[in-house]
Order: sequence, then C-alpha cells, then structure tokens
Amino acid sequence: MSEKGRDSKGRILHHGEVQQKDGRYRFKYYDSTGKDRYLYSWRLDRNDKTPAGKRTGPSLRELEKKLQADMFDHIVTNGGNLTVLELVEKYIATRTGVRNSTRAGYKTTINFLKKDPFGSRRIDTVRISDAKLWLIGLQQQHGKSYSVIHSIRGVLRPAFRMALDDDLIRRNPFEFELATVIVNDSVTREAITLEQERKYLEFVKNDAHFKRYYEGIFILFKTGLRISEFVGLTIKNIDFTNHKIIVDHQLIRTSDMTYMIEAPKTESGVREIPMTPDVEDAFRTIIKNRKKPKVEPMVDGYSGFLYLDKNDMPMVALHWEKYFQHILQKYNNIYRVQMPKVTPHVCRHTFCSNMAKSGMNPKSLQYIMGHSDISVTLNTYTHVKFEDAQEEMRKIQAV
Repeated sequence: MSEKGRDSKGRILHHGEVQQKDGRYRFKYYDSTGKDRYLYSWRLDRNDKTPAGKRTGPSLRELEKKLQADMFDHIVTNGGNLTVLELVEKYIATRTGVRNSTRAGYKTTINFLKKDPFGSRRIDTVRISDAKLWLIGLQQQHGKSYSVIHSIRGVLRPAFRMALDDDLIRRNPFEFELATVIVNDSVTREAITLEQERKYLEFVKNDAHFKRYYEGIFILFKTGLRISEFVGLTIKNIDFTNHKIIVDHQLIRTSDMTYMIEAPKTESGVREIPMTPDVEDAFRTIIKNRKKPKVEPMVDGYSGFLYLDKNDMPMVALHWEKYFQHILQKYNNIYRVQMPKVTPHVCRHTFCSNMAKSGMNPKSLQYIMGHSDISVTLNTYTHVKFEDAQEEMRKIQAV
C-alpha cells in the first residue's frame, strides 16, 4: 500500500480513501446500521486512464459523489437489493381489504414476474428506459395485449412509488403514460344499434335452446345492470310494489369456485333502478319459471337467486358470457349480415347510449348506471356518430 495519505502519483487522498498494493482505489464508509462498506475503482479521478486489461467503470470519486447524493437524500442504499418480485410482494402485502378481482390480478402479476427475468432485477438498477423497453418487449416479442400490460404496469407503478416513499430509490421508473410507449390494441366495446338489438332479442326469443335466457338478456339490455349485479339479484331485490330494482351487492365466483357477495364496484353502485312494465314482466316470468332446488343455495346470507345452474348453485357472470358467445356464433352461422360482438357489457353500453340519445338527463343516467364520475357516463359509454349529431341539429332547427 502507498504512503498514508497519498497515492502512487503523489496525490493527496481524502479521508477513507486508500490505494491498495495492486493499484486499485478503495473508499471505506459506514451504512445506516454502522456496518463497514466499501467502494472500489481502478481510477481515482474521472480523468485517469484505466490500467490495461482492467474493466472501465466510474472513478472512485464519482462513486463517492453518488453515494453522498444518496445519503443526502436519505436513501438507504442497501434497500436497492430488493428485486422487482420482492418489491411487488411487499407492496401487495400492504394492500389489505381489496376486492377479490383485484387480489386475483395481483396473483397473476406475481406468477408472471416469477417466470420473467425482469422479476429478478434489483430495483435500484431499473431505469425509465429499462421499464419502457421491457413493456415494449412484452407486446412485440411475447404477444401480450395492451390490457394485460396495463394491468401489470398497474401493480408495478404503485409498488415502485412505495419504494420511492421508503427512500429505496430516487425515481419511479414506471411513472410515464403507457400509451406513449406501446400500441393500444384494445378493442373498443361499441354499443349496438336499436335495429341490431331488436334482431338479437328476436333471435334469442325464437330459438328453441336459447329462449330460456331471453328474459335475462332482455333485462340486461333494458336496465344497464352490470352482469355481476344481475347474477347477484335475489327475489327480495325486485320490488314490484314500488317498481324498482334494489342494487346493493354483486355475486362473484373465484377461480377456486368459491362464491362471494361483494359490495358494488363503486359506492355509487348502490342504487335503485326504476323498472318499466316490460322489465317487470320479464322478472315475473323469471321468478315463475325459476328452478326449484332441493336445498336453497345461500351465499354470505343471501338466498333466492334468480338463476341456478345444474348443480343448484347461482349462475355467475361466466355462465352468461358463455351463453352470449354461443348465441352470437349460432346467429352469425345462420345470417349473412353478421351481428357484431354482443356481451353482457355491450348490453350495458347499449342501454346507456340509448338513454343518452333519447335525451335523459346526464345526472339521472349517471345514477342509473352507478358511475362514480359523470365523465365515465359522458365519455366512455355514450357513442355518438354523425347521424346522431345530424338528428340533433334537425331538432334544434325545428324549434
């Protein structure tokens, strides 16, 4: 080792700096726990040349400067040893009381990160460009859809935000607009036209097999209910005296086939929906033809569900999504003019758009739909085309 306080070139070394016998520089410091830590470099200053055959890297004083900046910002440098997977697991552990669907999304992200090399990356090595390139690779190389990537990023961004709040990193690498990085290939779920709705319902009503689901599908088109709210309805939720549907819960079935009652999607989801006479007739028919089980199924204290499956358990969203899928396949195999995709959520879109076009007050429509934000009612569910604008202009001119 060189003379104390100077290196082999005669330069004065700072406190904690030494030059080892092999010529490499070392800086000693103490972490927040009082444990000895060291920085190493073959160069003292950035203007020094790296010895032949040695790997080039930041100079010792550049490393010291970064360390000082980290300490100034109260960053626990060893916290960066967390991997992306470990960070996400830690974040999820803090998320208590979330919905079952949210919990399922967390599980999917965890399983994905366990298989993807990105999950083993140290969080302090992830830069914004790394995060962007990884997401681009998920879409272009692994064929992940925009919605899947959106869900994954939806877990990673708050997880890294937690790391930032805990002073483990200096910047959140996932704080950027996703649409500026990858292509949004999501298919917009458009409302169908009144004519298409009429033809679809007529087809279901007259089909020997699918007519058993006609009343339920009719109600979805005419009330705007979410499918999870619809399958959760019990006989007690249908108030024929006051002509209203009482929506105060939804029925969920988890991947392990556990049935659960949850609150509606938003606080605004708790509502009472007015029933028209034809909707009341549909409910009366459902209740009249309702399957009589040997033992009435009960889920979290609720019983009297309107539709039961072959096992005498309440039908859930997946049942109805399959029915809609099979109906569409059969319809389009018969008719030359194809019917666009119809799902329970398309029924909801269609109802909202029809009500908006008929002139319903936006705030009333927001209440019926159970939206917490009226911008969702106005921007997401109401599909206005040229013909709609043209008709509005005609109405104004006729006044």
